[in-house]
Amino acid sequence: MTTDTDKGTSTGTGTRPDEDAPPGAPPRAAARRVTRRITWQKLTILPVFLLALLLATWLWFRGAGLDSIARNSVADGNVWLRLRQHVVLTVVSTFFVLVIAVPLGVLLTRRRLRPAAPAVIAVANVGQATPAIGLLALLVIWLGIGMRAALVGMVVYAVLPVLANTVAGLRAIDPTLVEAARGIGMSAAGVLRRVELPLAVPLILAGVRTALVLNVGTATLAYFGGGGGLGDLIASGITNQRMPVLVLGSVLTVALALLVDWLASLAELLLRPRGLEAS
Repeated sequence: MTTDTDKGTSTGTGTRPDEDAPPGAPPRAAARRVTRRITWQKLTILPVFLLALLLATWLWFRGAGLDSIARNSVADGNVWLRLRQHVVLTVVSTFFVLVIAVPLGVLLTRRRLRPAAPAVIAVANVGQATPAIGLLALLVIWLGIGMRAALVGMVVYAVLPVLANTVAGLRAIDPTLVEAARGIGMSAAGVLRRVELPLAVPLILAGVRTALVLNVGTATLAYFGGGGGLGDLIASGITNQRMPVLVLGSVLTVALALLVDWLASLAELLLRPRGLEAS
C-alpha cells in the first residue's frame, strides 16, 4: 500500500519549498539571500552613533559660553545654509563625475580606444595627485571666485576612482561570456548593457562610494574659492580662534562623510546584481 509519506508531494511536509511559487518567480532561497544582504546591524549601528555624536556636540556647543564673534558665525541660520551648500556641492560634483567617468571608462575598454586607456588614466592620476587647495587656486584664477570653480575642482579630484574602477570592472569580465553573448546574436550595445555593465557594477559602485567620500572632504575647501560649504565654519573658527565654531564645522563634516559612506554602502548592496551574491 502506498502511504502519504511515499507519495512525497501529496502532503505539505513533502512539498518542495519552490513548488508553490508562481512560474518565473525567483527561488525562495535566492529571495532570502536578498533580504539578508542588509542586516539590522547595518541599518542601525551607524545612524545611532551619528545621532549620539550630533546630540553630544549640540549639548556641548550650547554650554560652551559663546561670545559675540562666535554667535555671529552661527547666527541667522548660517549653519544650515553651509550644510545645505556642502550637500549640494557633493551631490552635483558626484553627478558630473558619474556622467564623465562611467561613459569614458566604457569607451576606453572598446577595441579602438583601448590603447589610449593608460594615457587617460595617467592624466586622471595627475588630477588627484595635485593638492586640492592648489588645484582650487588655479581654477579660481581661471574661472573666477564662486561655486563653479569649486565644482570643477571637485570633479577633477574625484573622477579617478570611478574611471579606474569602471575600466578595471569591464576588463575583469571573462571574455568567453562576451563571446557567448555575441554567439546568440546579441548586438555590441546589448552585450554591454545586459552582460558587461551588470558584471562590472560591484567595482563601479565601489568607485562611486570612494568618490562621494572624497567630495565631502574636498568640499570643505570650496570656501576658499567662494563656493561656501562647511569650510566656512571651519575657517571662521580657525581665523577667529573660536574653538566651538571650529569643532561644530568639523563634527558636521565628519558626520556627513560617515552618513554618505553608509548610504553608499547600502546602495552598493541593493544594486549589486543578484546573481553575484554568494549562495
